[in-house]
Amino acid sequence: MTPVIICGVDLNQPDFDYTMQELANLAEACDMEVKDTVIQKLERPVSASYVGRGKAEEIKTQGKIHDAKILIVNDELTPMQIRNLGDLTDMKIIDRTALILEIFASRARSKEAKLQVQIAQLRISLPRLHTDNDKVKLDQQTGGGGGSFNSRGGGETKLEKDRRVIGKRISILKKELKDIEEKQNVTRKQRDASGLRSVALVGYTNAGKSTTMNGLLRACGKDDDKQVFEKDMLFATLDTSVRRLHFKDNKDFLISDTVGFVSHLPHQLVQAFKSTLSEAAKADLLVQVIDVSDPNYRDMIKTTEETLKEIGVENIPMIYAFNKADLTEAPYPEILGNQITYSAKDPASIEKIVELIKENIFKDDRIVTFKIPFSEGRYLDELNVRGTVLETAYEEDGTVVSANVSPELHSRLSRFETH
Repeated sequence: MTPVIICGVDLNQPDFDYTMQELANLAEACDMEVKDTVIQKLERPVSASYVGRGKAEEIKTQGKIHDAKILIVNDELTPMQIRNLGDLTDMKIIDRTALILEIFASRARSKEAKLQVQIAQLRISLPRLHTDNDKVKLDQQTGGGGGSFNSRGGGETKLEKDRRVIGKRISILKKELKDIEEKQNVTRKQRDASGLRSVALVGYTNAGKSTTMNGLLRACGKDDDKQVFEKDMLFATLDTSVRRLHFKDNKDFLISDTVGFVSHLPHQLVQAFKSTLSEAAKADLLVQVIDVSDPNYRDMIKTTEETLKEIGVENIPMIYAFNKADLTEAPYPEILGNQITYSAKDPASIEKIVELIKENIFKDDRIVTFKIPFSEGRYLDELNVRGTVLETAYEEDGTVVSANVSPELHSRLSRFETH
C-alpha cells in the first residue's frame, strides 16, 4: 500500500472528525495506507495554500519520516492551493474530490459508469489546467530587425487549446452517454407499462445494499447468476442493478441497487450519476439501508437524504432499514412503523424486509370480484399474471374471479367487476 499523510482544516464543523475518518477510509479504498493525520484549526482555510506555512512544514517533516510522498486533503482545493501546498510540502497533493474520482474510476465496470466518470474527471480538470501554460503560445510570430515585420497576433495559447480540446471531448462523451440513456429509457418504459411496482435501495456506500438485494433474490429463489456484486469496501459497484422479484403469493416488484453515497460527494459526480440514480427517482418506494453498527450512522442518513434531494428525489415513501444489527446489541429482526432493524445475512431478517416492503407498495391493493366472459380470456390471463387470485368459479357466461389487485389493474378491468 502507498504511504500517505491526510490533512484537514477544522473550521469547528460538527462533523469534522467524521469526515476525517471517512477520508482515511477513502484513502484505504484507494490502496493507500494513512501514516499520519495533520489537523489545523482555523477560521477559514488559507486562501493561497489551504494550511499555514508552519503547518505545511510539519506536513513536510512527517512526509519524510514516513516516506510518504502524497498528501490527501479533506476539502476541494483551488488550482493555486494545490500548487502552493505542493511546493511547500514537496508532496503530491490529492484533494477529496480527486480521491473520490480516482476510486470511481477504478470501480467503474459498465460503459455507462465509465463515461460518467470520464465526464466528471474532465469537468474537474478544466479549472485546474496550469495557468503557466498561458505563457506558451501556439502559432506565435514576432517581427525582427527595426520593426519592419510586425507581430501577427498572439495566436492561441496552449491553455486555450487544452480547454477547447477538453470541452470537445466532454461533448462527445455526453453524446455517447445520452445514447445509452435513451436505450435504457426504452427498457424502463417497457417495465412501466407492465404495471410492476419498483423499489430502490439507497444509502451510504458500504451500508449493505448489495448484500440486502442478494438476500431478497435468494428469498424468491433466484439463481446465483442473478446475484449482484458485493464486497466489504467503499463503492464496491457504481452500476445500478435492476431485478424482478416474484413471490409465492403472486406478488411481483422490481428491486434496484443504486450507487452508494458519501459525505461531500463532488457536485460533478452527483450530476454525472443522475442517470444512474434515475431508478431511485422513479421508484414507488425507497429503502434506505443504514449501517447501524457505525457510530456515525445518523450523519450517513443526513448525507443520503441531502444527496437524494440534490438529484431531485423527493416525496417518495421511504423505509429506514438499519442493517448490520448482528454487530450491535440491538435485537433483530424488529419492525417499528416504517423502520426495520435487521442483518442482511439473516434469512429471517430478509423475510421481515419483504413483509414491510409489501405492506408499503401493495397497501392500496384491494380484493375485487370480476366476471370475465369466456370471449375475453386475455383479461383473465392478465389477472392471473398481475393479480393475486384468491378464488375462481365457472358460470355459463364466464369466469368469476376474486382477486387482490392494484388500483391500476382494477381500473383496467373495472367493467368486469361484479357488485
